[in-house]
Amino acid sequence: MSDTSGIPRRRRALVAVLATLGLAAAVASAATLPANASAPTPPSGWTQVFLDDFNGAAGTGVSTSNWQYATGTSYPGGPANWGTGEVETMTNSTSNVSLDGNGNLRITPIRDSAGRWTSGRIETNRTDFQPPAGGKLRVEARIQMPNVTGTAAEGYWPAFWMLGAPYRGNYQNWPGVGELDIMENVQGMNRVWATMHCGTNPGGPCNETTGIGNNVACPGSTCQSAFHTYTMEWDRSVSPETIRFYVDGTQFHSVNASQMDATTWANATNHGFFIILNVAMGGAFPDALGGGLDSGTQSGVPMTVDYVQVLSAGGGGGTTPPPSGSRDAYSTIQAESFNSQSGTITETTTDTGGGQNIGALANGDWALYQNVNFGSTAATQFVARVASGAGSGVSGLVEVRLDSRSNAPIGSFALANTGGWQSWRTVPANISSVTGTHDVHLTFTSGQPADFVNVNWFNFGH
Repeated sequence: MSDTSGIPRRRRALVAVLATLGLAAAVASAATLPANASAPTPPSGWTQVFLDDFNGAAGTGVSTSNWQYATGTSYPGGPANWGTGEVETMTNSTSNVSLDGNGNLRITPIRDSAGRWTSGRIETNRTDFQPPAGGKLRVEARIQMPNVTGTAAEGYWPAFWMLGAPYRGNYQNWPGVGELDIMENVQGMNRVWATMHCGTNPGGPCNETTGIGNNVACPGSTCQSAFHTYTMEWDRSVSPETIRFYVDGTQFHSVNASQMDATTWANATNHGFFIILNVAMGGAFPDALGGGLDSGTQSGVPMTVDYVQVLSAGGGGGTTPPPSGSRDAYSTIQAESFNSQSGTITETTTDTGGGQNIGALANGDWALYQNVNFGSTAATQFVARVASGAGSGVSGLVEVRLDSRSNAPIGSFALANTGGWQSWRTVPANISSVTGTHDVHLTFTSGQPADFVNVNWFNFGH
């Protein structure tokens, strides 16, 4: 799709992601599932990290523990008409976004008597979806596109897609932060588009605003008349790193790191993503394929979503495992050598010395490092190697707590954007005097839900 404003358009094309083994079989059985089917059990070797089956009473909204509504005609301070030229106003009304009582989500565009359109757009609260270092990520949904074709479908633009976490709160850094469109469709055509957006706009290594994409017909039944499973598999276990797109278990598109320079790939992928479901009305993409909304466009035909599931496989705690004995507080402690954690991911770092860092750190996340020996001379300083590509207005605290996460911090420092998720700086902080051996908890606190920091290593000083 063509986006003249240079902000995320919407060629959502990340298709749910299933591994080579088990993907075809899983989707073959899914093809015959009823409309209210539960998400399939993860194949061996995969861990479920997110699921919404959209179970709930008919006419109720989505779970706000999983999703947030994007309302109006733009993000705060973002480009008008969501940067795509679409004309609807997004709402949190159950007229536009609601559960159907049979295990499905319905996003319904509606035209009022004055000709004005409303619709719905929901986004995951989480922004940390990415593969572990050396592992894989699958993002998958089972969806029936709005069942409308021909003149009645003109201007319809349903999508299932992802945006790079640094976009949230910034809203001006597309396409460099990456966009993965798992499923996109316009005009009621029997096609599914999958696209990666990256680099600069217009043109650049990713041919913006078009992006690097492909499209195919839905297999068997049309995209509009039946449910199909759309999957994206992001694979860091191979070289070059590769992102693959599937419909009903059949791969029809892929993008890999060798198709662009290393900086462009890193800027687009070296961070978490959030998931979006929406139905736009009008805009550049439908305009390019037969024209947009007119008096013949039918109101009230929903996109129906059975489930959204995210799976992770492979990887691990990092290349530096936890030590079997004590740690020296005054030597470098690699952040990925945690004993346990919540909310973090491990990824390759471009910092001096290479190795890995922990990332996608947001409010409430933590990492534990056991048996840190401070000796008999008190430590009074904490030093950490950190980076941030957080959006404007997003910041947080990196805190040190001893022995329990519920104990008060002995020290902390604040961090906002450092210039990018791999733009590293060494930040010191004063701490209360510490001697002896303790379990060290790094905790991360922010007033915003977005990721705000990566950590490569830390140590203590006198």
